[in-house]
Amino acid sequence: MNQTLLPQIGPVLETLGIVGTFVFAASGALAAARLRQTLVTFAFFALVTGVGGGTVRDLLIGAPVFWVRDAVPAIACMMAALLVWFTPRRLWSDSALDWLDAVGLAAFAVYGAAKAMSYGVPPLVAAMMGVVTGCVGGIMRDLLAGEPSILLRPELYVTAAALAAGLFVVLRWIGLDVPVAGVIAALLGFLLRAVAMRKGLGLPHYQTED
Repeated sequence: MNQTLLPQIGPVLETLGIVGTFVFAASGALAAARLRQTLVTFAFFALVTGVGGGTVRDLLIGAPVFWVRDAVPAIACMMAALLVWFTPRRLWSDSALDWLDAVGLAAFAVYGAAKAMSYGVPPLVAAMMGVVTGCVGGIMRDLLAGEPSILLRPELYVTAAALAAGLFVVLRWIGLDVPVAGVIAALLGFLLRAVAMRKGLGLPHYQTED
């Protein structure tokens, strides 16, 4: 990877990226747990969920695929799978997958937008890359588990990712430092997703005329 691009990300956003990878991977492993799968399947679900969105982003922006060049994300996925495997199922609430997904969504959306910007992607498209980073892993997880896609649930989901990614881009545009912009954007994206889950907030549905 071009080392001149990395300082634009910085340790705070790198940490957000690892956190997003770990919690998304844990949500994938938890989906495997619900299906009573083997440890190998736990690991596969965790890896695909944890790195899926970032892989698509890197391919689209012409960057080396992050987890192929750096073993840390893959190790984080395996650790998440083992954590879920060795934790008694009764300790995981029914909503644990949704909350893990919410944390990963916000963290990944910000990190994805930041990485896209560091590769010279225009701001609007960089925000879209943040949405791709945040959403694709969850979509892959649901497809593997044979569950309805999280995108089809009534409460806000893509909107929360768009808020986190878009806000980061705007905050950087007005001159905020990368760590400050990243933390603010991730927190507000997570907050919107959390409120949406609690209150059932959603956008208006398309209405057909009878």
